Amino acid sequence: MSLLLRNALLLDVTTGEYAEGDLRCADGRVAETGRGLRAPDGTRVIDLAGAHVVPGLIDAHVHVTASTADLGRLGSMSPAYVAAHSARIMGGMLDRGFTTVRDCSGADFGLADAQAEGLIRGPRLLFCGKGLSQTGGHADLRGRGEHLNDDHPCCAGVGRVVDGADAVRAAARDELRKGADHIKVMASGGVASPTDRIDSTQFSVDELRAAVEEAEAANRYVAAHAYTARAVNRALDAGVRSIEHGNLIDDASVELFLRHDAYLVPTLVTYWALKQEGREFGLSESSWRKVDDVLDAGIVALERAARGGVRLAYGTDLLGGMHRHQNHEFRLRAEVQRPIDVLRSATVGAAELAGRAGELGTLAVGAHADLLVLDGDPLADIGVLADPAKHLRHVVQAGAVVSSANS
Repeated sequence: MSLLLRNALLLDVTTGEYAEGDLRCADGRVAETGRGLRAPDGTRVIDLAGAHVVPGLIDAHVHVTASTADLGRLGSMSPAYVAAHSARIMGGMLDRGFTTVRDCSGADFGLADAQAEGLIRGPRLLFCGKGLSQTGGHADLRGRGEHLNDDHPCCAGVGRVVDGADAVRAAARDELRKGADHIKVMASGGVASPTDRIDSTQFSVDELRAAVEEAEAANRYVAAHAYTARAVNRALDAGVRSIEHGNLIDDASVELFLRHDAYLVPTLVTYWALKQEGREFGLSESSWRKVDDVLDAGIVALERAARGGVRLAYGTDLLGGMHRHQNHEFRLRAEVQRPIDVLRSATVGAAELAGRAGELGTLAVGAHADLLVLDGDPLADIGVLADPAKHLRHVVQAGAVVSSANS
């Protein structure tokens, strides 16, 4: 299959400059760009009449299995039921312009294979399997009165509980055995977990290093859920590649990000959405009260990180019916960043984090032909990306038009 887009404004995200011309896709890749390109026989040609074209978006922190904000319920749901919800959630992400997502616990090789084989429509799925949590940690979703913990692998859930460096090592190896693109560890307390504190640190340094060693041995990396500077700094010193959230980082954290060439993945929109709608979609009252601890700090942390030169990737971390707010993250980040920098975090930045530089998040020849056709310039108005229902004309994934405004 070949697709030729004529008369477009093609954005080079790295330079922030547009070039007028055509772009041709073939065999799922960007085949060529330039003026007056020839259309081989059988090529579908679309004249864009000067519309803006940007790379397909990458959300580096999603939970495609999270049909509810009550994450503890997922483990008791039928895997078939969870998969059906996941297909719906992933289809919505694709229609919002996200052609690749990095799932940060919950999704597995089955969903990734189903998407790759065309059984479900949705973004290309990079997954970690189940996140690793200590007893009483962020992915230990038992209440105080519950004793039994069922980690059997057949059923849905966002985490598995492991204690001790050897157990962490074995669990990391097991997720890598199943094809994980990265390993997720819970290095601090969180909002959705019932028995921990936001300001706690989780896992010993030896446990964190065990996960990092196993990921690196497999040419993969570790992403760490962490909020406070103390938790973030421990994780960075242990060799973690990306910090998820990081709402309470300090200047020492910024220095460590730079020293270790690590990434920060802020997820501002989830706190905004949880505060507005969390209880409606299953968030417990005790978890809802935790939101205030990190809500206002997130934008301050983003500003500190951006000013300090920390490498950033776009993430949302939305749950339940709140997935529909995925693009609102663009507006929140634009309060302290230029539109081009926010877009870079959702394209080249996220691609580099995932080890897919040159393949994703770019319109360069040879890259996956994932791109968006927009009515408007997102560098002049971030609302063009924040409101896809109004401005997103076409979504192209692997060289095929998979969503259109008039479809």
